[in-house]
Amino acid sequence: LNAAPGRAPRHHVRFLPAPGDGGAAGLVATRVPVLADHPLVRGPQFRRLKIGAGHRLDVKSSGVLVLGIGHGNKLLTDLYNCHLTKVYTVGGLFGKATDDFSDTGKLVEKTTFDHITREKLERILAVIQGTHHKALLMHSNIDMKTQEAYELAVKGLIRPMGKSPPIITAIRCLQLTLPEFQLEIHCLHETQQYLRKIVHEIGLELKSSAVCTQVRRIRDGVFTLDDALLRTQWDLQSIQNAIWDCQLKVKTELEKTLG
Repeated sequence: LNAAPGRAPRHHVRFLPAPGDGGAAGLVATRVPVLADHPLVRGPQFRRLKIGAGHRLDVKSSGVLVLGIGHGNKLLTDLYNCHLTKVYTVGGLFGKATDDFSDTGKLVEKTTFDHITREKLERILAVIQGTHHKALLMHSNIDMKTQEAYELAVKGLIRPMGKSPPIITAIRCLQLTLPEFQLEIHCLHETQQYLRKIVHEIGLELKSSAVCTQVRRIRDGVFTLDDALLRTQWDLQSIQNAIWDCQLKVKTELEKTLG
């Protein structure tokens, strides 16, 4: 920002001496720049820039990480209060268990996995989704027999509008090639470690064991991978464009959810 061209300096009127007729000195009105605006006087225009992070990612995860700059920090708080769903792709590996549920942790045990089929896996996923759906209705504090509940369900706005345990709103298998598998998980109020624990529990339910090999967030509320900037795009113009492109969708979501 400081390297970008600055605004034009302000000018004010000064009466400066000037030679008049017959050699007599006079005063003439002249516009001169305000020295207080000169970079050598005021120093760098930006000394501090407030940047806040939205829903954080731990060091073993990747994907969409939303940042707020300046006034955007207040919008981050508003988006947090919307309790929007986040979507992850989670990779897993059957046949072993570790102390931290990841493939890089300390090995605890090895198990067989040849008996696992896609049908068995999807049955377990359906049970998990059903259990969490009941928790979602309980924490949303809405009477499901009312017109309000019906309208919220049509708009897809049934969600806990306060603190709650992690809730999985949808989970499905994207790929199963033993011993590897990949899941897509839609969730609220989760942590990446919680998702790794889910993979571990799926392994136990299938009378085997499993570790998590990858956690990648592909959507955070209104933000998707298409909105994300690669490390090579971390420059002023790309960041400005990203802010402008996302303004409308953020405003629309806040109006829809918070009014």
